[in-house]
Amino acid sequence: MLGVKTIGNATLIAYDDVAVLATDPWFGDEDPAFFGSWWLPYRIPAAERSDIQRARYIWFSHGHQDHLNPNSIERLRHLSILLPDHVGGRIRNDLESQGYNVRTLPDGRWVQLSKRIRIYCIADYNQDAILLVDVGGRLFIDMNDTEARTHTRIIRGLAREFSHSYLLRLAGYSAGMINFVDQNGNRVERKFEPSVGHGLALSAQRVGAKSVIPFSSFQRFQREDSAWANDYEVPLSGYRQGFDERLAEFIPPFVWIDCASGEILNLDPPEAPFVLHKPEEFGDSWSDELSSDDRRVINGYFRRKEKLHDMLGFIRFEVGGKSHTIDLAGPCDRGITFVAPRNSLMAAVTHKVFDDLGGANFMRATLHNLESLYSPQSLYSPSFNAVVGKWGVQRICRDQEANQIVFGGISQ
Repeated sequence: MLGVKTIGNATLIAYDDVAVLATDPWFGDEDPAFFGSWWLPYRIPAAERSDIQRARYIWFSHGHQDHLNPNSIERLRHLSILLPDHVGGRIRNDLESQGYNVRTLPDGRWVQLSKRIRIYCIADYNQDAILLVDVGGRLFIDMNDTEARTHTRIIRGLAREFSHSYLLRLAGYSAGMINFVDQNGNRVERKFEPSVGHGLALSAQRVGAKSVIPFSSFQRFQREDSAWANDYEVPLSGYRQGFDERLAEFIPPFVWIDCASGEILNLDPPEAPFVLHKPEEFGDSWSDELSSDDRRVINGYFRRKEKLHDMLGFIRFEVGGKSHTIDLAGPCDRGITFVAPRNSLMAAVTHKVFDDLGGANFMRATLHNLESLYSPQSLYSPSFNAVVGKWGVQRICRDQEANQIVFGGISQ
């Protein structure tokens, strides 16, 4: 048995007679992510779940909860964890302190995992990573949520060495924050290119992959205050829309690829039932107000981000119907107003995972004089999300009251 399965959200399972490697295993049909907002609408079948839990190695690309989930990883404590060589080593340090067997992969070098499987890890400056997996002479390019960026030439060069190459990457609209409102509190409608297939084909062409598999794109929203974002999710049939077969071969999600014969079989995982949950089930009440200690913690967190002082004049939080403003050194008319429930906001700030709160899409944001020609409503214009949620080291910490590990995004 030599081959690869794709299952779950961003899980590739590589087999060399036995399960050798599983990437980013999130059991999202049982373990919600992002303050209860995300779940996985397709169950991981029992056979694949068992293979993940028996794999020799688990690789995590980055700290977002649909990849590195606090509950899912507890099921994998007995396995060897492989990590990218991220600056700061936040995930490595915290996992090691909790007794996990962790190994940091060298950047840009092949590492042999079994007789017929080897991997090549590329750490990204946004604290994500790309993993190239060679399974019996077929190359799988696991790009999960990130872009090739400056690594495009390296990946293309390596792909040329293989007669068969497959790109696995995110393709969708709602993985990041899309909950923007205008000055009157009315949601700003998003304008998206309807053809995600076209983008997938172009991505494959850029990195030299001959085939492409939609990946890391299958979450759904299950909270009453975030379920509106399901209107922007891509159905399984939508990934092929606009796909240019002249650029690459399209392979649907959730498949078995036999790396000896090249045969492709659909796994057809069953759908999980959809249940809509109230925010209170995850500790959030929109009427809760910030305490004086909360305001002090929030002030310290954002004022430490020195680059924000040049970009913004203020950050304002509307919590429980009351306003709290953090004054910064930038232009006084440029800023962001966030409307969020207290519990999740304080968890995100305390554990330095503010990026997670944006992706949950129940927090609302108003941009004040920050509109960009290229991205009218985005926390990347300017790079607020990069400064707060990316350019730093990752952290995993334990919530002592809940006795639960809180994983996060990517933050200073």
